[in-house]
Amino acid sequence: MAMAMGMAGAAVRSARHRMGGSIRHLPCMRASSPPLSRQITMDAQSLAGRLKASGLLRSQGLVGGKWVDAYDGNTIKVHNPATGEVITEVPCMGSRETKDAISSAYDAFQSWSKVTAAERSRHLRKWYDLLISHKEELGQLITLEQGKPLNEAIGEVGYGASFIEYFSEEAKRVYGDIIPAPLADRRLFVLKQPVGVVGAITPWNFPLAMITRKVGPALACGCTVVIKPSELTPLTALAAAELSLQAGIPPGVVNVVMGKASDIGDSLLESSQVRKITFTGSTAVGKKLMAGAAATVKKLSLELGGNAPCIVFDDADVDVAVKGTLAAKFRNSGQTCVCANRVIVQEGIYEKFATAFSNAVQNLQVGNGFSEGVAQGPLINEAALHKVESFVEDAIHKGAKILLGGRRHSLGRTFYEPTVMGDVKSDMLISREEVFGPVAPLLRFRTEEEAIRMANDTNAGLAAYIFTSNVQRTWRVTEALEYGIVGVNEGIISTEVAPFGGVKQSGLGREGSKYGIDEYLELKYVCLGNMAH
Repeated sequence: MAMAMGMAGAAVRSARHRMGGSIRHLPCMRASSPPLSRQITMDAQSLAGRLKASGLLRSQGLVGGKWVDAYDGNTIKVHNPATGEVITEVPCMGSRETKDAISSAYDAFQSWSKVTAAERSRHLRKWYDLLISHKEELGQLITLEQGKPLNEAIGEVGYGASFIEYFSEEAKRVYGDIIPAPLADRRLFVLKQPVGVVGAITPWNFPLAMITRKVGPALACGCTVVIKPSELTPLTALAAAELSLQAGIPPGVVNVVMGKASDIGDSLLESSQVRKITFTGSTAVGKKLMAGAAATVKKLSLELGGNAPCIVFDDADVDVAVKGTLAAKFRNSGQTCVCANRVIVQEGIYEKFATAFSNAVQNLQVGNGFSEGVAQGPLINEAALHKVESFVEDAIHKGAKILLGGRRHSLGRTFYEPTVMGDVKSDMLISREEVFGPVAPLLRFRTEEEAIRMANDTNAGLAAYIFTSNVQRTWRVTEALEYGIVGVNEGIISTEVAPFGGVKQSGLGREGSKYGIDEYLELKYVCLGNMAH
């Protein structure tokens, strides 16, 4: 058990990063921020001041409805990735704070689980209304700590809030069942009941939506939660938690802790009061969480790594394919789990597509997310930048060609040029693993069968995309692809009303849609005897 907990602790230590790996641990210490221009500093300070005045810039954890510091007073600095500037400091929490948060969630569960579905629905609806009414401020907060363009950040607020709205409605639709009994004196019932306290571990790339997609269904069916956001982007989580309190969600139902990831992770895994772990992150980390959860046989939902193929057939509409691939690849600077990681193009259309696609990518404006017209912000940190560079260097060494970009942006820091690579092969690192950056590798194929084989040649199975005008091919290929999600002639596939999740080593369970709430419910079979007269 100790070994499993140690492995799981190490896993959660990396869980704040969407693709973990080489990205360094943020220590509980105070480090000086790099020098910045006076104008940038004044602008950021002014924005942070306005957000703080609005009550949405919180710098403490939330335990039992109270805003608290780390018990030992240690803090972590939160940086703006576009400038390196320190936004604020948040508590560097550990085991003691997490155990208190679990206890608060467990106590709150005793009453929250007994609240009527209609009342839980009203609280969630109020939370949704508050998220939408503060979408501008929340969008600014996301851009400030995560770096994505402001319009994209505001879009994430709408997307994230949609899960709260959807599950406020689903709260009233958790239906049981009656089974025809084999004996006349029996009555057989199936009840659905909340699983209990949920530990939610979320990444930095969608600091609001990855929380609401988990917390919405959990609260809807009567569970309570302990949220561990990424230390890179904790401020959005804290703002959302503040609005949950304003919505009247009782103290202890929503708790937020951050800091010493291994201690927090071990506490969540070891506690018998925590009955479920829900996690978004890399496959490697998900496997370690599974090992750690085995000691207490917790229920698991895992949304793990991807390696999304984007197949462009000869019969595709080039304009549609370019537009869809651009959206699938470069959203959030390529830092999403469903980003097109391999653009697999049929040889008859390869040159035409490569030219049109490169022209479109060349028009993407890079810069600080608060600047007008910016379509791509910075990568999250220096280690993420190094990862992108190493993947590109490996591909070039093995024969790939740079069609566009291929180096750090002149803006410096962690900005990277939107990049298109040609003549990429399946044995290159960029084809085997998620690059998690703004690099689009183009691979050639001849036949439909070859495209399917190339697409499925991975342990991942989260999302895939195809572009074709042939209806019969659409059905053949979508059914043959070993992925949980397939976009056809469309690059934006995420919505709260559809099930989100993968197959193979891309995870367990589904989030969103009517299927998502089942992940937070247990079935109870009841047999009533002596009913005949």
